[in-house]
Amino acid sequence: MRILIANPNTTEAVTRRLVETAAPAVAAGTELVGATAPRGVPYIASRAEAQIGGAVLLEMLCERIGTFDAAVVAAFGDPGLGGARELLDVPVVGLAEAAMASALMLGRRFAVVTFAVALEAWYAETIEAYALATRSAGVFCADRPFTDLEGVREEMADHLVALAGRAVAAGADTVILGGAPLAGLAARVHDRIPVPAVDPVVAAVKQAEALVALGVRKPVAGTFRRPPPKRSTGLADALARRIGENAP
Repeated sequence: MRILIANPNTTEAVTRRLVETAAPAVAAGTELVGATAPRGVPYIASRAEAQIGGAVLLEMLCERIGTFDAAVVAAFGDPGLGGARELLDVPVVGLAEAAMASALMLGRRFAVVTFAVALEAWYAETIEAYALATRSAGVFCADRPFTDLEGVREEMADHLVALAGRAVAAGADTVILGGAPLAGLAARVHDRIPVPAVDPVVAAVKQAEALVALGVRKPVAGTFRRPPPKRSTGLADALARRIGENAP
């Protein structure tokens, strides 16, 4: 089984970290392949950036059709996830959705702990979009700037652990350490957090493996069936081909 970890952010070091974090958890015979957005922003932190990243993600996936058995949208707000599920014939899993689904198997309410205040609105809206607001204890954001994106995991570790404690006090039964740059932190600090701590990329990869193993078909009915073919103008070649396949 080959799983593509598609990072719609442009920071290649984060993609490597995501792959390295998930690799010890995969089953024998599963191969992880990372891909980084060729353009966009270093990390997505707003609605506008999510729209941009989602479009680039669709291009990345369409360029690689036929080379993977499942894909992971490797940004916590899952930009482009719905569109990817429409266009692709293989399972596509988002970091946020997978982490929340896993967290809800471990407790009644979850909280998201993350490294920047700028992420709060987008993450809160992601929770609402998945109809999980009543199962959420909130989004808890670091209230101080970080120095370096690649080093934010280490730089913010103590502060994020303290935020996780606040989340537990607010009623969280599980904590999600949200944000691709934080990949691997859950395993490092789990003994300092009094409830289960979920690493989104590990959750996403394991759920991708499970969906492939289920062997379910691509829907031909319902809201995630392939959209009718349509001609386009100015799109990246691979994306235009996928959208326009068999267009009159």
